[in-house]
Amino acid sequence: MAAIEVLDPSAVRRWCAAAVAALEAARSEIDDLNVYPVPDGDTGTNLLLTLRAADEAVRTDPPGDLAATLGSMARGAVLGARGNSGVIASQVLRGLAESLGSAPGGRDLAKALARAAELAWEAVADPVEGTMLSVVRAAAEAATGESLAEVARGAARGAAAALERTPDQLPVLARAGVVDAGGRGLCLLLEALASVVGGEPVVAHRPVRTARRETPRETGSDAYGYEVQYLLAADEPAVATLREELAGLGDSLVVVGAGEGIWTVHVHVNDIGGAIEAGIRAGRPWRITVARFADEPPVHREGTAVVAMAPGGGVAELFAAEGVLVVDASQDAVLEAVLAAGTAAAVVLPGGAELTACADAAADRAREAGVEVAVVPIRSAVQGLAAVAVHDETRRFGDDVIAMAEAAAATRWAEAYPATRDALTMAGPCRAGDVLGLVDGDVVIVGRELPVVAAGLLDRMLSGGGELVTLVLGTGSRDLGVALERHVARDHPGVEVAVHAVAEPDVPLLIGVE
Repeated sequence: MAAIEVLDPSAVRRWCAAAVAALEAARSEIDDLNVYPVPDGDTGTNLLLTLRAADEAVRTDPPGDLAATLGSMARGAVLGARGNSGVIASQVLRGLAESLGSAPGGRDLAKALARAAELAWEAVADPVEGTMLSVVRAAAEAATGESLAEVARGAARGAAAALERTPDQLPVLARAGVVDAGGRGLCLLLEALASVVGGEPVVAHRPVRTARRETPRETGSDAYGYEVQYLLAADEPAVATLREELAGLGDSLVVVGAGEGIWTVHVHVNDIGGAIEAGIRAGRPWRITVARFADEPPVHREGTAVVAMAPGGGVAELFAAEGVLVVDASQDAVLEAVLAAGTAAAVVLPGGAELTACADAAADRAREAGVEVAVVPIRSAVQGLAAVAVHDETRRFGDDVIAMAEAAAATRWAEAYPATRDALTMAGPCRAGDVLGLVDGDVVIVGRELPVVAAGLLDRMLSGGGELVTLVLGTGSRDLGVALERHVARDHPGVEVAVHAVAEPDVPLLIGVE
């Protein structure tokens, strides 16, 4: 389909349908993203329901010109808005409806997006950077060009870039490794618009791997236990008073107008009656809904999470690259990571034998929260890497744990590092600066040069057989890795070697043999 030069009613209808389809496809992904300010599981659902209301209004209202079609879209979204994210999205559509003329081109769309951002920010009582508000503002700022397609594509790309920055703006997003959920939904809305006016699919932001937490709340402090939402017929002075009253009762307050004296009210409170009575004093509330957060059942996504407990800074990046959640050596950190993953099951890999008891205690607490957890004991990070290599979420949980435990147990490990003082070892005396070679925790070689000690460790470990050697060393020790690969190829043919260079190795050389 060719690009269009001006927006018309047909394009608006196609945009609504495309946005609904995109949100339907991404609903679970967006639901899993929400962790700010507390974890959540319904932002994707709320956005989808809001856009469905807009789409239904466009399809069922009497046919009209562009202004009438945009007005139906915005009014449908405002009246059907669900949750904070839905209300904010409705204001984006309202801004477009207010600002677009009879035959809008690129510059008109840019001005309308600026108005949409303005209304979205005004709708929230306590706006925060790093949310969908930041995304819509960036979209408006990036909406440049002459043609409708250029402006729409610019807005979509600007929104995608802002979405990627949200973890830098909100630490809670960075800790969870996710982007803002509402912002992700807004990107889909703008991508749908760019695709319709440009005549070809536009994908400005790719889906991300997510970790879901088990608290059914979209935004707001957990000090408040109820979400109250209703439509209200009232005049503006009364609504101004209502805002003040509701702000004193709770948080997550959003009050926006749908036109003709109709408002959408959303707030989190403990005093349900007070929130509704405030609406009655202001005007006529209807379509009142109340949700108690504690009544929402916990939702687990499919699959198994893997949590590596203090594996050491040097190999943490290797675990993270495999999708493993890396945490500090504490019960609280392990428990938080297991629950944050949002899966029905999890495997914990303690970074050493001394951490197994701590991992077991955290696993017991996670089981009380309804998550099936197993601890696979390891004594070295290379055993953990071997376990992760055979991890398969599609297997039955028990079978997966057995496979991981067997892989860890079948991996012998060694390390080499300089002695810090004179001492007597199992392999004889050493002086400070000598290189110690350890196999399974015991010193077996003392030497002066790391390459010589490393070769000796490999010969000793491979004398009983082996199929795969894993070498973990520093990025500045690539020559050592090449030399050891050649040594294995020459003296132990048929054995595969995998070399991993890390930025900050915990020891000069870590070896695993499977």
